[in-house]
Amino acid sequence: MNSRPRVVDAVRVAACRISAGLCFCAAMVSAQGQNPPNIVLIVAEDLSPRVGAFGDAVAQTPNIDALANDGVRFTQVFSASGVCAPNRSALITGVYPQSLGTQHMRTTNRDYEAVPPAAVKAFPELLRQAGYATANTAKTDYQFGEPFTIWDVNEGNFALPPDLAVWRQLPAGKPFFAMINLMSTHESRLATLETEGQGAFGSVIKALALAREATVSEVTDPADVTVPAYYPDTPQVRESIAQHYDNIHYMDEQVGEVVANLRADGLLGSTVVIWTTDHGDGLPRAKRAVYDSGLHIPLVLRWPDKTGAGQVDRRLVSVVDLAPSILQLAGIGVPAFVQGQAMLNTALTQDHVFAGRDRMDAVPDHVRAVRDQRYKYIRNYQADLPYFRPLAFRDMFPVMQALWQGNSAGALSEEQGFYFAAPRPLEELYDTARDPQELVNLADEPEHAQTLQRLRDAMDNWIARVGDKGAIDERQMIEAMWPGGQQPMTQVPVIEMRNQQVLIASATPGASIAYRLEGAGIAAKLFGGSGAWQLYRQPIPASTLGEAVIVAKAVRYGYAESAESRKEAQAIE
Repeated sequence: MNSRPRVVDAVRVAACRISAGLCFCAAMVSAQGQNPPNIVLIVAEDLSPRVGAFGDAVAQTPNIDALANDGVRFTQVFSASGVCAPNRSALITGVYPQSLGTQHMRTTNRDYEAVPPAAVKAFPELLRQAGYATANTAKTDYQFGEPFTIWDVNEGNFALPPDLAVWRQLPAGKPFFAMINLMSTHESRLATLETEGQGAFGSVIKALALAREATVSEVTDPADVTVPAYYPDTPQVRESIAQHYDNIHYMDEQVGEVVANLRADGLLGSTVVIWTTDHGDGLPRAKRAVYDSGLHIPLVLRWPDKTGAGQVDRRLVSVVDLAPSILQLAGIGVPAFVQGQAMLNTALTQDHVFAGRDRMDAVPDHVRAVRDQRYKYIRNYQADLPYFRPLAFRDMFPVMQALWQGNSAGALSEEQGFYFAAPRPLEELYDTARDPQELVNLADEPEHAQTLQRLRDAMDNWIARVGDKGAIDERQMIEAMWPGGQQPMTQVPVIEMRNQQVLIASATPGASIAYRLEGAGIAAKLFGGSGAWQLYRQPIPASTLGEAVIVAKAVRYGYAESAESRKEAQAIE
């Protein structure tokens, strides 16, 4: 068991009431001598608020419910995209994907990695700069590569199964941040042994289906699920939704194991635990969409001392608010490049959250959405194209197959067939309070003209404020990021001595630098024998290096890593 610093009144919290209702507010107190808290962020995949604690009567989620009873439920949280990779780039940076150039799903489908602005850093790297140890399981998927400077321990993209106590791999003596990604509710887990995977997906889908059969219990009766009006109510559809609930139950067991591991290690009393999801359900018209079914996500925050237990926060929160919130938890200032706001700030209220849909694998699109507490406005820039077009991965799964079959047979209702029709409406407006499934478009209703204009203006202001790249042809954007189709290279860092301190610098603007030491006894003395890459944060006192060899490497996000530079400490001039 690793020994970790405990929190001694490191986080003081206060419950407060605001005009919108009961919310939970917190303020970080960084008094001298206090230790910052450990932070564990658990991110499930492809899941709307289908959780008992969020009012779902079918979900069997005792562990998340217990976490919510001990913590605060945030009920109005929304992703910036209805699909994983663009949204994960927003989550990890606090910047909208439309600003980063990560808005298209799978940059690798076009043979590039996005190049964010030079100032942008992933928040775990900022935590490392402040003295945290950081670890990640199972998934990165940021669309700008996997910069090696972000994590002390990274299991790698799509590495399974996840280590549900990954903090144990980190060096002792530091507060830690651990991001645990759970793929058990991912869209791919809706495959069955009968699912016919297409092309390269075939063997992968079969393997996932076999693995699921071995681990996931059938606990949900298909007769108990609710079928939304935009799906045909068939046994096939009911069974798939029930399978989704079974996957949720299994994911809940994994959450319980994470909490149990923290308790067993004596860390639950010094660790902030956050549970959320990357976007809405992995079902058609949810995943990849900008309706609430694709954007609305649950979030639970549990304080070490369970302050605010059972409270509900109904403020609007965007996924870009997570990065600054976690930095605030750690007592770290929020950089100017961050577009989100710390939701722990008692003064935070925001009137709108924003989202987008752009190219999905091989299917082009350009959609923007804005939501306030009640209304959703959607703008379809490519309204001449139908919403549902062939998409190889999505089309393998049962609900989408039922929709395609129903459309071919002319058997779909108006609500179900809407998504195959062209043209789409240029604008959509929904009253999410009266119409939570977003079925009745109010954009042409005179009585809603004022609301429509207000949300149009909010969207236009946001597009200008964040520098939305959605209107730029992707080929032009790639050329700007990768001139001539070539990935730019990070410059090799230079190692030099000044005033008995070793300085390391790269000529590439925005480059992150890491180093390690080689030499007899040095790594063991300084870093517990790990020899791992250490984030370069400040000049290194030469007196601590002895006869070590310093090895340095740099990377700017979206650039290729530099070559290594090496120098003997005693030979540095």
